[in-house]
Formats: sequence, structure tokens, C-alpha cells
Amino acid sequence: MTMTTAAGPRAVHVRRGGTSLIVRLDDDALPTILHWGPEVPAGDEDELLVATAGPVGDSLVQAQPQVGVLPLHSRGWLGHPGLRGSRAGRAWSFDPSTVTHDVGDTPGEPARLVSVAVDEVDRLEVTTELLLEPSGLVRVRAGVRNLGDADYELTVLEPALPVPAVADEILDMTGRHAHERHPQRGAFRQGRWTREAWGGRPGHDSATVLCAGETGFGFRRGLVWGVHLAWSGNGAVSAERTATGWRMLSGGEKPLPGEIVLAPGESHESPWLMGSWGRGLDALSHRFHEYLRARPSHPRVERPIILNTWEAVYFEHDLARLRDLADRAAELGVERFVLDDGWFTGRRDDTAGLGDWQVDADVWPDGLGPLADHVHGLGMQFGLWFEPEMVNLDSHLARRHPEWVLQSSHGPGLPSRNQHVLDLGREEAFAYVLDAMSTVIERHRIDYLKWDHNRPLVDAGHGPDHTPGVHAQTLAAYRLMDELKRRHPGLEIESCSAGGGRIDLGVMQHADRVWVSDCIDAHERQRLQRWSSLLLPPELLGTHVGADRDHTTGRVLDLDFRAGTALFGHFGVEWDLAKADPAQLAQLRRWIELHKELRPLLHHGTVVHADGTNPAVEVEGVVAHDGSDALYRMSTVDHSAQWPLGRITLPGLDPERRYRVTVQEPSAPDSTRHPVPAWMAAGVTLTGASLETIGVATPLTDVDRLILLRARAVDA
Repeated sequence: MTMTTAAGPRAVHVRRGGTSLIVRLDDDALPTILHWGPEVPAGDEDELLVATAGPVGDSLVQAQPQVGVLPLHSRGWLGHPGLRGSRAGRAWSFDPSTVTHDVGDTPGEPARLVSVAVDEVDRLEVTTELLLEPSGLVRVRAGVRNLGDADYELTVLEPALPVPAVADEILDMTGRHAHERHPQRGAFRQGRWTREAWGGRPGHDSATVLCAGETGFGFRRGLVWGVHLAWSGNGAVSAERTATGWRMLSGGEKPLPGEIVLAPGESHESPWLMGSWGRGLDALSHRFHEYLRARPSHPRVERPIILNTWEAVYFEHDLARLRDLADRAAELGVERFVLDDGWFTGRRDDTAGLGDWQVDADVWPDGLGPLADHVHGLGMQFGLWFEPEMVNLDSHLARRHPEWVLQSSHGPGLPSRNQHVLDLGREEAFAYVLDAMSTVIERHRIDYLKWDHNRPLVDAGHGPDHTPGVHAQTLAAYRLMDELKRRHPGLEIESCSAGGGRIDLGVMQHADRVWVSDCIDAHERQRLQRWSSLLLPPELLGTHVGADRDHTTGRVLDLDFRAGTALFGHFGVEWDLAKADPAQLAQLRRWIELHKELRPLLHHGTVVHADGTNPAVEVEGVVAHDGSDALYRMSTVDHSAQWPLGRITLPGLDPERRYRVTVQEPSAPDSTRHPVPAWMAAGVTLTGASLETIGVATPLTDVDRLILLRARAVDA
């Protein structure tokens, strides 16, 4: 059903996925959200207009009874404006004279509210769009159209979602290269907490999801709301609390000067701001996961086991060695072989070659064909590393076209990993990269691209006038991915940005998985995967088993710990298998076989985490949607002040059903070092309610060890 709402203040209530979205609509104001969160019964809408209207007194500015999804200074909002722009200093205060609202509430589809506001004086049209997805996820964006006869420069377009007063603590993430996704918490104080990205990507310190909830909220407890900006360029998310009682979560693109200038008749839309809520972070993340899994573009085939060559051979490309590596991989059950950096002209280290996307004839005198054919002949897919948005100044491309490098009037600026950024906003540069990549992909039947992005976009000036070019570059990267997929049906793309620097739902409209981090140390990966999964489900998270001694940290870890950690994602191997002994290869093969067996559960089930009381022990798992099966990973990640370790709980099971809990091979407790709890000898049968509420005795393990626990419903 689609309807245009009647005149006068009224409330619209739509429900999806356990979420109620109740919005006040007026003829002269943008929509005001009265509630988004736990589902409530229909029928109270008219009374809620009265019940939620606070006292005003003598000033709307001091009271602010309504704040729209695009907060406006012209309506008394004294916080950060949702819209800012001007025509050379004029038409800078948008104040709509008329607003029309169109509501679509067709069962089985997202509920949609589109509101069009017109300022007849300043000749601007603003559109806001609210979607409530079947998963209960809320999406909001805004658009501006210039109705005037002079250019309008847009500098701020940041929609906002209100949260209730119970949300008095905020959580987001920070980090650095190879050390991403560190959660940080603080009180939701009066003022504004903003996490900005100015490097042309969300960055390794990305907030990822900015959450506000009840103090002490965890994975399974406390109401919590969160927002994520689905955009891969410069942007920000904010949590703002005002003296008038409003608490807002907002977000939008951060354009550089002159990046968004609308000629008469032109329009611009903001990226989607994605909002989720839950009783605990698990429920919040489930809405993201369900939304992603419902997309037509979501991977539908089983995620193939990957071997990536980077930490196996680095730049030392040799056909015989790589063929041998492919043979060993195929014997283990690997299904996709990915040749990493070093295959193209002049690329013997990271100082040269980027941009010259032709096979290096010195290293590959017969081209990549012999390796690609060998890999395909083993029944594996063949993948290849590219960094299409980047260029080394020491390259044929940069010497031929120095003007194609993004740069300011001071020149290309600082290098990062010895590289700069290619201006894909130039059609000729875009066409060159597209054709060069397409030639290699077609010639070698490439199935998969590892798409890297190692340099932030600083001094990113476009064209002969060096105008800011981050916005255009972001859109060009999206367009390049889409065009390659159009030309090569079935091609998959991994978003890698020096590891985890570009993990967002903007790029995920074009890519098929992310590289979580350049660090594959399993100790670090426990945190990295846990907090990355707040946004993305396991099948989109690249998780690899590395060598005994980690490339990044130097930490030496047990193979079961490395493989058991990688199990909960899109499993892969990044290890020179020629250096592994027969026992290690046999052990790795068992883990690969287990992952294949469990893929339907791991890549379709519900991700859960226990709120443990002992920080040294972490429990997380995946539960089948029908509640019949679950796999949990119990990891000891630090020395414990408590010994024995108490109990662990297994969350997310059907509370009424009974489950047989056993140790899942090939993991096993080391009974030669520590006594084993009695229940582990033959398993234990308990209800889902008992397993989540009471739990079982924690097995004792050394630090950086894990045990897998399988919970199967006895009536399954």
C-alpha cells in the first residue's frame, strides 16, 4: 500500500522485524521521529502526538519540542546543523514553507517515507527518505535540489536519528593499521562526540558503528542503538546531547571545499545512514546481518576456501614455486588460489610499478597463463591482487601522465607505502585502468580480485586546477568495481585497504568480502573478528591461517588456535605450505574439512557472544536459525586472576529445547596439563535456558588456546 498523508499533524507507525518506527508528519516541517526501537502495538499514534509533546514556554528555541531527521537552525535547533550551504553567502538558512509526505507500507517490502520540503524564498528543495527494512534496520538519507538561478554550494548534509534518555553510554571503535577495531566506551555527556574520516576512506581508526545505550550494555544485555555511515570517502558519525533533552546519532559525508556545488536544477543525495537497535549488541548486529543477507547481490554460493600467496612468497614470484604451492593447496582442499602483489611490470618491491597493470615479462616470460591454467586445472579458482586507485611515481604510467596523479598546487604530497593516488575522476585515467584490468581478467579467466587501497587521500586535488577530488574518486571507485563485474559476470571483489581501512556498507554494495586486517595473528584476530562482526556477517569477513610465527607481531601460536579462530569467517590460508611439516598439513586439512562441513551453519546462522564475567575467557558462536545446532568457540586470551575459571554460558539457543553439548574435534582440551571438567568426558544435556543462564564449568587451558563446543538439539 502506498499513500500520501492527509493535512495536519499526524503520526505514521510502521513495523518490521520487531522494530516500530513512529514518525510525526507536519505540512511545513520535515519528519520528526517519535520512536524507533522495540515494537509497540498499533493504535496509539494519535495519542502519542499529544503524549510526546513537551511544554514550550515562551521560546521554541529553548524547548525544541520537534527536531526533524535533518535538524535545522531555522526551526530552533542549536546543535550541529543537518543542512548547511549557500549561494555565495546567500540562501544559507533553509526554512521550508511546504512539505509533502508519501508513505509506502507494502507487506513484505521495506516501509518507506519520502518527504519533500520546499523553501520558496531561497529556492531550495530538500528530500528526506526513511526506510524500515524487513530486518528492522532503519535507513535514512537526504537530498538537496537547487531551484534557484545561481550555483548552490552544499557543505553539510547529515541526517540524524534520535535515541531516548536511557541511552547514557556511547561505544565506538578506534585503532591503527594492523591493530584495528578496539572498542572504547564513555558517558553520553552533553555536547557532541564526533568521529571523522578525512583520508578518503573510513580508516583503520574507523568508529565502524557508533552506539548509544543503557550504561553497561553488553552483547546480550541492555537496550542499545547504533548508526553506521554507508560511505567509503570522507565522512563522520556523531553522538550529540543537548540541554533541551535531545540525544541524536547522526552522520554524513564531509565534502572538501567546492566538492558539491549544485548548478541550477542539479541535485545531490547524502549517503545512507544506517540505524539499528537491540537488546544487547548481538541483536543490533543481527539486523545488519539480516539486511545484508537479504540483498540480491549477497554471495549465494558457498564461500570457497582461499589460499593467498602474500605471506607465503611476498614479492618472490617464481612459477615452479607457485605451482608447487598450488599443488599443496589443492591437496588440502583449498578452492581458490590468489596471487598477491608482485606480478606486474617493474614490481620487485613496493617502490615501483603501481599503475602498470601488464604482466611483468621478466618474471613471467610466458605470462600468467601457465600458472592460471595450472590452478584452474587443479579445480581451483584463480584470483589476483590489484591496487587500481594507486600509482607509484616510479612507473611508466606516472612518467607518461604525471597529470593523472591526484595532487594539490604544491605537488603530489606525502607518499604512503611509496605511492600516490591515481585520479580516477579523469575519464581517460579511468578508461585506462578499466581496460588494463579487464584485459588481464579476461585473458587469464580471473575469478576474484583482491582490491587494495594503501594510501589515504591527502592532497587529493583533481584536474589542472587541483580542485578537491575525494568525492569524485569515491564514486569512480564504485563505478570501476561495477563495470568490471558487468564485463566479467561472476567476478568477485574483496575490499582491502591496507587491511581493514575500508570496511563500510558503501563499498559492500560493490564488493563481496572484506580483508579484516593485515594482521592475521590469531590473538589479535579474536578482537578484530568479534568487533568487525558487529557490522558484517562471518561470510563477508576474510579470516586466514598464517604461519607459526606471525608476520606482523612475531607471536608464535598453536595451529589449532590459529585455525579455530579463522574458522568463524570466510576461511583461508596465508602460509608457505612447503615449510609446514606433514603433521601440520594433516592437522590443517582436518580444519579445512571441518569448515566445509560447517559452512551452512557458520555462514547462515546467527552470531552470538556471551557476556562473561572473566575477561580472560571469551565465548562466541553461531546458532542455526531453526535452533537445531550451534557451534561455540571458547578462547582463553589472557592470564586469569581467577582460578579455576568459573562457568561459561552458551547464548542464543532455544530456551525450551534440550541440547547435547560436546567438544568438537579437532579441538580438544589438553588433559596432560590441566584437569578436565566432568561434563566434557562424554558431554552434557541441558535446556537452552540452563545453558545461557547457568552455564557449564569452564575447561582450563593455557593462554591463547581454544576449544570448540557443539550444541545439538536432542530432538533434531
